[in-house]
Amino acid sequence: MFALADANNFYVSCERIFQPKLEGKPVVVLSNNDGCAIARSNEAKALGIPMGAPWFQLKDLAKKHGIVALSSNYTLYGDMSNRVVQVLRMYSPKVEVYSIDESFLELEGLMGLWGSYGALGHALKDQVRMWTGIPVGVGIGPTKTLAKLANHLAKKRSEFNGVCDLSALTREERRGYYASLDVSDVWGVGRRTVEKLRALGIETVDHLRSTPPPYLRQQFGVVMERTGNELRGISCIEFEDVAPPKKQIVSSRAFGRMVTDFNELQEAVSTYAWRATEKLRKDRAVCSGVHVFVETNRFREQDRQYNNGMNVTLSEPTDDVRRITGAALYGLRRIFLDGYLYKKAGVMLLDLGPTGIRQACLFRSADQHSSKLMDALSEINGRFGRETVWLGSSGTQKPWATIFEHKTPRYTTRWDELPTADY
Repeated sequence: MFALADANNFYVSCERIFQPKLEGKPVVVLSNNDGCAIARSNEAKALGIPMGAPWFQLKDLAKKHGIVALSSNYTLYGDMSNRVVQVLRMYSPKVEVYSIDESFLELEGLMGLWGSYGALGHALKDQVRMWTGIPVGVGIGPTKTLAKLANHLAKKRSEFNGVCDLSALTREERRGYYASLDVSDVWGVGRRTVEKLRALGIETVDHLRSTPPPYLRQQFGVVMERTGNELRGISCIEFEDVAPPKKQIVSSRAFGRMVTDFNELQEAVSTYAWRATEKLRKDRAVCSGVHVFVETNRFREQDRQYNNGMNVTLSEPTDDVRRITGAALYGLRRIFLDGYLYKKAGVMLLDLGPTGIRQACLFRSADQHSSKLMDALSEINGRFGRETVWLGSSGTQKPWATIFEHKTPRYTTRWDELPTADY
């Protein structure tokens, strides 16, 4: 048996914990540069605001209905996610963090502690809310796909009170719910696949579940056959309580304004290389290559368009931010063209491997001080705050930086931004 714990409107819920006045109000959280709505409260959804709606198109609606718009506060969201996962680990020794707001739990052997899986789900839901303030829905089923489907029912159907245990339903009850759910509600079934399924007369979850596996494999391939088996209660998707090693690491942001100056692009690329290397070292990994890219704004048709990138191979695997940044800037100098309005740049670290497994270079002596220096930088920034020490090539003013005009404090990770209580 598996459980899926999924936070309700996670970004909005994180903001409401520290601003209770937002409860009951329509709230949207915006993407980088306050561009589009990437999270909406139920009240905002009720006003018909779609996911991804540009904020500038919503300003009249916002004035009319008192919609509160907030900039993304990823530091806060990441920390709150970690706190939720800490609670989940109290309920199962095997937790798979699927995304920032979703985690799977393996429940094998735990039913005897609770009497029923439903009782476990309700206890988990209540404790997450009590200890973190985050509301979650819990879906329980014999496969990960069914647990995901049960979570959908837990959130959409009031009779479940936030927890749906499919094993507690009769066969007829399960069939009834499956028949009421559209095939698009199934985990991993994309829009184009939905269109093809409907063309074949497969419109509900029950239809998909009842379709013979050989037919699904013939029409869609082995992945859809696996999904059909999962819906029938045959577990086909492995549980990953340890995340698989990353194949690449990306650090990229759209600029707060158009950039034409090479020096500003150099500052941005240096900053992104630094942040990507932070992630690399956190994963105790090294990289053997760096990809750097630049883009203009494809939505500004009146502007000249240019997009380009370049791979730079390192002489040996490394986690040294100086070498990684140097490679990124080497590539930037070769792809930069003057006369364009650049909107975005980024750095991607390639060919990742674990620290300690690296081939010695025959043509230069290894830098004996690199590891100690990188450890010292990590310790300083970990103790005194991110980018207390940084590379000079990242600049200081950063006029190109992403805009967050409506950003709330990082309440849980910065001493100088702790929440205050009025009395």
